Amino acid sequence: MDVEPEPSGAPTKGGWVTFPFLIATMAALTLAAGGWKNNIVVYLINEFNVRSIDAIQITNIVNGCTTLFTILGAIFADSFFGSFLVVSVSSLISLAGIILLTLTATLDPLYPAPCETGSSLCVGPSKMQLAILYTSLALSSVGLAGTRFTLGTMGADQFDKPKHQGIFFNWHFFTMYAVTLVSVIGIIYIEDNVSWGLAYGLCVMANVIGLAIFLLGKRYYRMLKPHVSPFTELTCVVIAAFQKRKVVLSLKSEDYRQEKHTGGTKPVGITPTTSFKFLNHAALLTQGDPTSNGSIKKPWNLCTVQQVEDLKTLIRISPLWSTGIFLCTPIAIQMNLIVLQALAMDRHLGPTYQIPAGTMQVFAMLSTSVSLALIDRFLLPTFQKLTRTTPTPLQRIGMGHTLTISSMAISALVESRRLATARTHKLHSNSIVPMSAFWMVPQLVVVGVADGLQLPGQVALYYQEFPKSLKSTAAAMVAMFMGIAFYMGTVVVDFLRKTTGWLPDGINDGRMDNVYWVLSVIGLINFGYYLVCSYLYQYQNVEKDSSPDAC
Repeated sequence: MDVEPEPSGAPTKGGWVTFPFLIATMAALTLAAGGWKNNIVVYLINEFNVRSIDAIQITNIVNGCTTLFTILGAIFADSFFGSFLVVSVSSLISLAGIILLTLTATLDPLYPAPCETGSSLCVGPSKMQLAILYTSLALSSVGLAGTRFTLGTMGADQFDKPKHQGIFFNWHFFTMYAVTLVSVIGIIYIEDNVSWGLAYGLCVMANVIGLAIFLLGKRYYRMLKPHVSPFTELTCVVIAAFQKRKVVLSLKSEDYRQEKHTGGTKPVGITPTTSFKFLNHAALLTQGDPTSNGSIKKPWNLCTVQQVEDLKTLIRISPLWSTGIFLCTPIAIQMNLIVLQALAMDRHLGPTYQIPAGTMQVFAMLSTSVSLALIDRFLLPTFQKLTRTTPTPLQRIGMGHTLTISSMAISALVESRRLATARTHKLHSNSIVPMSAFWMVPQLVVVGVADGLQLPGQVALYYQEFPKSLKSTAAAMVAMFMGIAFYMGTVVVDFLRKTTGWLPDGINDGRMDNVYWVLSVIGLINFGYYLVCSYLYQYQNVEKDSSPDAC
């Protein structure tokens, strides 16, 4: 991560002078976000008397928003307002949300009366209290989504050399994970053992500091003008194809709108491929499309052949992409169920210290971080020496599938043991079972390794296979199916709760082990679907003879 000076001919703005501002902003905003987001299940259950499964559903929706809305933030930054304005406004929105959340933890009228110890009769929150709570979560989620990846993109825009951009991204993600670890351990401890109001107040201070540092660096930033988003161009293809659906297609390349050479105006004559032929209408030239000076009269009525082919590439890879939804859905459910299990288990580390239930996810994070280093430094070189080939992205994703299924199976076995212990001691509802919460560490380690394999594999696959105009959306495609997975998690949990008795409010009276077995089966079916998709998929941007079999 050595820092090299920008060349003397570089623009006066941008460069390494912006680095401390952007990294410090990332650290402060991540600390603020991690403090409220990573323990929201416990806050809803203990402070707002929300039923445990309802708390999981709310948390999944929050996680889905913070993931899916990152794509909207990227589109707004790229196409309309620029990264600086999007990050600034999103930070303010996040600040407003966390302030409101802090008020729900400190002002008596904004939260329900606490449950009496040993009593099963708890007063739930009023409609007014829920409205304020949901508003605070919505603002905090939207604000976090608008800054999470837009800030990284803006940082890369400050450098001209790819090497320097790579160094920035290394520090960017290192800072994000390191500070998240600090917030999960530090702020969550304050929430569970000192005061929720104090902890959320620290999140407010961190957000204010991050926004202030970001604004202080404004005079040094390189502000790039917004440009057309790839997603906007793909939408144009669909609209134009529908509008010209009755026009007869041509076999001549000159009848289609072509891309222009970088240095001139001579078009490159290519004919659209015959697959998904309906979309070819979008690039078909008809009377009145170009004006006398060559400009396009109605931009949403005509696209280039390359834009049409770009959309076809997305369609071809979409079956593989869809497998990521049900790969991440079990993980999304597992991360929340683990919090409920930890609340009903012995969490003592030593005679006096008790780790917060929301801190259990640290083991998955550490596992992912360590596995990434081991995969890069040890496993990949060893694999290359033994097979004389490099693992393909599809192979890495396939290994991630198998480990995720294994993690669900381990989770089921651990929960079976926990329920058996509860029955032996005749414990009901959410009473603490005399079984250490560290029994769940193995399943967290396995799922962390799975993420270390499949997430980089997903990004690498899309970056490799997407055309040049869409390579910047590779990470966004991963964020999209992860966001959908959180919402699918709410659907699966809601279905199981309504059709079975496995997920009552008191988990000692349920069969959460069966839920994990269902997730294992879902993962297994999805893995079979993935194998079929990967077997049928043909690589687009590598030589055919160098495309190894999928898994």
